[in-house]
This record gives sequence, structure tokens and C-alpha cells, in this order.
Amino acid sequence: MVLDKLGNSLQDALKKIAGAGRIDEKVVNDAVKDIQRALLQADVNVKLVMELSNKIKERSLKESVSTGMSPREHVINIVYQELLNIMGQGTEIKLGSQKIMMVGLQGSGKTTTTAKLGRFFQRKGLKPAVICADTYRPGAFEQLSTLCSRLNVSFYGDKDNKDAVDIVKKGMKEVGKYDILIIDTAGRHALEDDLILEMENIHAIAQPDHRLLVIDAAIGQQASEQAKVFNESVGITGVVITKLDGTAKGGGALSAVTETKSSIAFIGTGEKPDDFEKFEPDRFISRLLGMGDIKTLIEKAQEAMIEDDFDMDSLMRGKFTLKDMYKQMEAMNKMGPLKQIMQMLPSMPLLPKNADLSDEQFQMTESTLGKFKVIMDSMTANELEEPKVIGSSRVKRIARGSGNSVEDVRLLLKQHRMMQQAFKGLRSGKFNIQKMMKKMGA
Repeated sequence: MVLDKLGNSLQDALKKIAGAGRIDEKVVNDAVKDIQRALLQADVNVKLVMELSNKIKERSLKESVSTGMSPREHVINIVYQELLNIMGQGTEIKLGSQKIMMVGLQGSGKTTTTAKLGRFFQRKGLKPAVICADTYRPGAFEQLSTLCSRLNVSFYGDKDNKDAVDIVKKGMKEVGKYDILIIDTAGRHALEDDLILEMENIHAIAQPDHRLLVIDAAIGQQASEQAKVFNESVGITGVVITKLDGTAKGGGALSAVTETKSSIAFIGTGEKPDDFEKFEPDRFISRLLGMGDIKTLIEKAQEAMIEDDFDMDSLMRGKFTLKDMYKQMEAMNKMGPLKQIMQMLPSMPLLPKNADLSDEQFQMTESTLGKFKVIMDSMTANELEEPKVIGSSRVKRIARGSGNSVEDVRLLLKQHRMMQQAFKGLRSGKFNIQKMMKKMGA
């Protein structure tokens, strides 16, 4: 998970509140100390942490408990609200025709982020196009060209032309029809006068709707200074924080940006093209505190299902074949690692620590799903469409052909029957999720 350590520490603090017999000053103080420690370890500014701590204490002990809330829920809600305040508001990026200019220092992950941003809009049903105006870094053209080719995103660049402004001018004519035009500009080791002039000239030609500054999460609190300097120089409209999955300082970078009155537009959460998301502060804090993120989960599922051409009407009629099951697994794979998906489901701090699945258990589950796909690859088209025809002799043949055991094939067929029943239950309104979860755990 992004900011795994910070999330676990914050959830531990909330579990103390949730498990307390009664909420008093000692319970609040102990929880606040844990929250302070967690935020400081994530490189959040000391002054900001102290201000947050004082607000949580004051509100928890003085505010009246809202109707319908227990004292524990009241304090947990205050923690959520105050953490949300230090993250600020996300940048609103519309899903429509626009031009975006990418800026940032060298090593921030700007080129990869440019391709990921194109993929983000592509998943939303829009047609992106990318122009490589980075004539400074060796290999920038090849890297961006390769990434765009893999993602099937329109690309324009000219590695023999060292005039970035001319490249942008020509590129805007050459890329053809697009909904979103993304321009990747050159980065430097420092914000130098010639870089500022080049960005200003590109801006004058392209007239972008947004100027997004790309910042590496590993710089922590220093993100504040970068955002300030770039904003004064070229006027940024949003920030992209990259590599949030690979550093403990991500919390510092996120909070530092909002201190400068800039806002975060997107966050990079991994190495894959789809490990990139719009920054929604409420959803982000909700996930961090173990409260889940159902909205993002639904959006990811919808995107994956559209790409895989799901026939939902057929599923809701109770017709759920092994072929449909295979498509579901493909869709889940596109949504991200299983652990990441599960973290979007609410767990809340009321759950005991041992209710969490270990990394090994997640890996075992993903391994089983991978095994199921191999088994289905060894089935005939008829078997995938009509699982009822799979008798004992066919089970043995499929096991041999896939290099798995007969028990593995039978387990797949059992899981398929349970999922089929679930879809029939949804249609009739009799689906009991708790009962099904118990069965799957049996």
C-alpha cells in the first residue's frame, strides 16, 4: 500500500480509541501521541503536526458528540477531518478537451508520469496525445516513445531537433485528432534561467489549460520549496507526487505541497502504467485510516469491465460461464494487486490486528487465481461456455494439460459454482454476502 507504514501506525492509534472502555483525556492524549509519532516519521512538518495534535485534542474533549455517533466514532471522525484539512483540496482536472504541460526537475519521474497520465485519460474513454519537448535529457525521446507505443497513445517527437518550441509547434499539427494533449518539457538539476525561458515560450505557443509540476515523494518536506519556486516562475495549476509506494516520506511531500497553497492533482502509486490516480483527499485519508475507498474501487471495476467487454445483463440473468470468470480475473488484474484492492474495502479500526491478511496470504491467493487461469487455458471453448459438461475424465485431462492436480481443477469448478449462485442471488434479491464469505472460507 502507498504509505503503508504511516497507514498502519494511524490505524493502530484509532484502534486504541475504538477499543477504549470510555473516552477520556488520557485515551485522547495517548492516541494523539501515536498520531504525532506516525506523522513525524512520515516527514510531516513539526509545526503542522503540533497544530493538528492540538486541534484533535481540543475538539475531542470539548465538542459535543453528534447525534447517532458514539464517543469513539466522534473522536475517530475528528481525526479523519483534521488529517483531511492538512491534505488540502485536490486539483480539479476535467474529463474533456484540454492541453496539459508537464514540468519538473530531472529525476522526478516526469517522463513516466506523462505516459501514465495519457493512460489515465485513455481509461476514461478519451483520446490522449503526447509531445516530447524534452531535448535536454539523453534517452527522453526513446523512453517516452516506447511507453506511448506500449499504451497505444499517439506520440510526436523529433530526436534530431533541439528546438523544443519548434517541436511543440509542429507536434500540435502532426498528432492528429485528440481530446487531451500532454506536453513533456525538459527537466534540469535546478530551475535555471534558460529552462524558465523555454517553459515560458512553450506556454505561449501551446496555451495549456494546466501546468502540472511533477515531484518525487522521496524529497519529503522539500516539496514545499520546489512547488513555491516553480509556481513563482511559471505558475503551476497542480502537482503530481510520484513514487509514493517507495518512500516513508510521502506524507511530508503531500502535506508540504498544500502548505504552499498549491494543490495535488495526481499521485503515482507504483511502477505499472495503471498505478496512477487522481488525488481525492477524502478517499486517500479514508484508505490511510483503514476505512476503505469504495468509490475508487467501483470506478476501477467499471473501467476494467468496459475494457474487457463485460455482458452484465447476461450475468444478472444468472448465466455465468467459466469464460466470464476468466474475464473477471483479467479485470481484477487490471485493477491492481489484490492487496491494493482489498485495502479499498472498509476494515475500520474496530477489527483486531490479526484480522489483517499477511503478505504471504495475499501472494497465495494471487497464486491460486493465476493457477485457475492456467487451468482454464487448458479447456475447450465448449467447456468454458458449458462447465456442466466437465465430468471426471475431462477433469483428469484438464489437470494433465495444465500441469495441475485434479484437486486444483475441482476447486476451480467449486469456486465457479459459488460465483454463479451469487449472481443468481443478486437477481432474486436473496444474496447473502456474509453466508457466501463463510462458505469461501470453509
